[in-house]
Formats: sequence, C-alpha cells, structure tokens
Amino acid sequence: MDWPRGTGRLLLEEIDSTNAEALRRAPGLDAPLWIMARKQTGGRGRRGRAWVDPAGNFAATLALPLSESPARMALRSFTAALALHEALETLCHLGPALKLKWPNDVLLDGGKLSGILLESGEGVLAIGIGVNLMQAPPADPEAAFAPISLREGAGVVVAPERLLDALAPAFAHWEGLFRAHGFAPLRAAFLERAARLGEVITARTGTEAVTGRFETIDETGALILTTAQGPRAIAAADIHF
Repeated sequence: MDWPRGTGRLLLEEIDSTNAEALRRAPGLDAPLWIMARKQTGGRGRRGRAWVDPAGNFAATLALPLSESPARMALRSFTAALALHEALETLCHLGPALKLKWPNDVLLDGGKLSGILLESGEGVLAIGIGVNLMQAPPADPEAAFAPISLREGAGVVVAPERLLDALAPAFAHWEGLFRAHGFAPLRAAFLERAARLGEVITARTGTEAVTGRFETIDETGALILTTAQGPRAIAAADIHF
C-alpha cells in the first residue's frame, strides 16, 4: 500500500512519549503527521497507566489536525482499531485469531496485543498506538487481559517500520470512510470483528460493574449490554470476559 498523500512521517530513535511529542508539535500543524519512536521512556496508556515498550515493539502516534466536538473525535478510537486490525491482517494473515475488543484493543487469541490512546490539544488529536510485536511486557495483575506479542503468540516477526507502512494507508482509508459516510460503516465493520459479540461480558466503569450480553454498539460508539434490569449503554469502561 502506498503512503497516504499529504501525510508526514517522522522516525525517532528515542522519545519520552510519541503522544507527548505529537501534542508539542500541535501549534501550527496543518497536515497529518505520523511519529514513530524505536524507544519510549515515558509511554502512557489509558486511565493514566504506564505503557511499557520492550525493544522491537511498535510505538507511534498520528497527530491529526481536527476541530470537532469531543464526542466525534472520540470515535477515532474505532478508526484506529479498524486500521490496526487491517494492517496486521494484511501483513500476517491471522484470520479469526485477531479480534477487536471494545472500544479499541486488538486481541490475538484472547491476549492483549495492542493499546490505543487518544489525547487532544490545540486543534490536534493525538492517536497513540502501541503494539507488542517482539515481546509482551510483564503482566499487570490489575489488567483484564494478559499481554501477548505477535512473535510469541503467532510466530510472526514484523518490523515496526513495516507495520507503520501498512498502518498509515489503512488509517487513511477508514478516516476517509468516516468523513464521507459517518460512523455507520465503521460501526458495522467493528461489529464484524468484535470479540465476544452476543456473549456475556462485564464492563467496569470505575463506580460499578455491569454484567450483560454484548448486543451491539450504538451510533455514539457506546457499548450496549442486555442485563437482568434491561438494556444498558456504557460510554466508557474496562471490559472483562
């Protein structure tokens, strides 16, 4: 796949965080810019967690100039998840072993292969993507899913630069679809790839744990669970199977 026209590319040996670098470059940024680092010293995950990057793994951020509502910007987590799934499938042909966990994690045989973190600032959305290509970090006892790496879990070795070459055009494709047709086609594509659709799962929001059957995601990206008390829409949560 060809690199998307008008999109910049910056490769760094070491940085504190590719998301932090994207936000530092936000003032005056007028075109998308992919920033990849071979080493992060202060990678970040969701809910303030640290993101550990063993050598050979993938760490990159797309700095995307945007002036939209926070709700619409948040839907880029689905864009990023679909793009990453497409890039990995294109390179590795993993088939049903590769699934998407709401809202944006890519799972390999049920293990957490990647993480996606969105942060905004000064007219730019930073879409950070980390993928365990070579080795999984130490397991976090508080995490819902054990980490897994592409090499250890599937016996496939992919260089970070090669993944970036596949990821950038895949993201451009899904972003173009989103801008032209809205969230509906992304919602349908995500559900086709969703882990545990139709099964009972638990969503932990920080204030409660909601258990129910995973029915769908709605037009806002919220998770819809059928519980004993009726349907529940969950806007943000950690998912446990």
